[in-house]
Amino acid sequence: MELEYLFSYGTLQNSVVQKEVFRKIIVGLKDYLVNYKLDNITLEDKEYPIIVFSNSNKDKVEGTLFELSKTELLGADIYETSAYKRIKVTLLSKKECWVYVNANQK
Repeated sequence: MELEYLFSYGTLQNSVVQKEVFRKIIVGLKDYLVNYKLDNITLEDKEYPIIVFSNSNKDKVEGTLFELSKTELLGADIYETSAYKRIKVTLLSKKECWVYVNANQK
C-alpha cells in the first residue's frame, strides 16, 4: 500500500476527529512548517485554525505529520470542506507532505 503524508496543525490531531474521519487513531510525529502562520477561519459560526503563506522564515506552524493511505487522505479532503485546499509542502524536517491551507489564498 502506497502511503501519503499529511501535516496537520488543527482538528485532525484530535483523536475524536480521527475516529470520525479515519475510523481509527493515528499517531504521528511533531514537525514544523516554515513560511506559514496560523490564523482562524469562521465556518458555520465556529472558529477553526487555518494557515496562510507568510513568505517569512521567522514564521512557523507546529503540527503533526501523519502517514495515511490514499483512501484516508481522500477522507480528510471531505472533512476539510471547500474552505481549505490541499497543497504539497516541505517541512522543517525536509519531509515532503500534503497540508491544508486557506483555499482563498493564491
